[in-house]
Amino acid sequence: MLVDMRTRTDRITAHDGTFDVHVWLPDSGSGPGVLLVQEIYGVGPYLDKVAADLASRGYVVAAPDLFWRLRPNWVAEHTPEGTRAALEFSEDFDLAHGVADCALTVAHLSALPEVSGPAGGGRVGALGFCLGGSVAYMLATQLELAAVLSFYGSAVPDATGLMERIQAPLLLVFGGSDPYIPRERVAVVEKAAEHRPNVVMYVEEEAGHAFHNSESPMFHQPEPARRAWEVATAFLDEHLPAR
Repeated sequence: MLVDMRTRTDRITAHDGTFDVHVWLPDSGSGPGVLLVQEIYGVGPYLDKVAADLASRGYVVAAPDLFWRLRPNWVAEHTPEGTRAALEFSEDFDLAHGVADCALTVAHLSALPEVSGPAGGGRVGALGFCLGGSVAYMLATQLELAAVLSFYGSAVPDATGLMERIQAPLLLVFGGSDPYIPRERVAVVEKAAEHRPNVVMYVEEEAGHAFHNSESPMFHQPEPARRAWEVATAFLDEHLPAR
């Protein structure tokens, strides 16, 4: 059962403008920080559900609007038409800008009085889905984080050479039947993770892409989603405990 959470919108200044960061606070008012990185649909109802769940578990959650340079606070519908629009819209997204915006958000989150623990990212983790899974993975090659969770990041198979730069505990979640990330590409990631004690691979073999997205009838697969979320929250409990 979700508790009554508080939400707000903070503003962060980058070198070329300012952008919104949506913040969810736990009922206790403080806790470890989690950077939540959006899918191609933007910071919409699905991200809100995930953030509310994390806040109910004791985390301070921050989700930056990564599309602000294209169209601030743009959100697509979880329909076939909305998905096509989101795919087209995200083609103009600059991954490096997104990673830089997330680094700024981590610094902002670390400095919040509501985030418990030492500053500098020691009590901040990152969780990203789809596009956000790629961003979270790339961010982890640049920053020290307490935990990193990447769900079906399509850029990860082509960036396994960067895995050695990631020192944080890293959970990589994929669907074994993902048409956007073929199983043989997931196997490339598995191979790269084999002898890395900080990396955990979790593959739902019968699941497709975005199977955790409960707002999308065309992608959501409830049982794989439930199992993967249990793995994800256990990973957070181990490496970034909120209680």
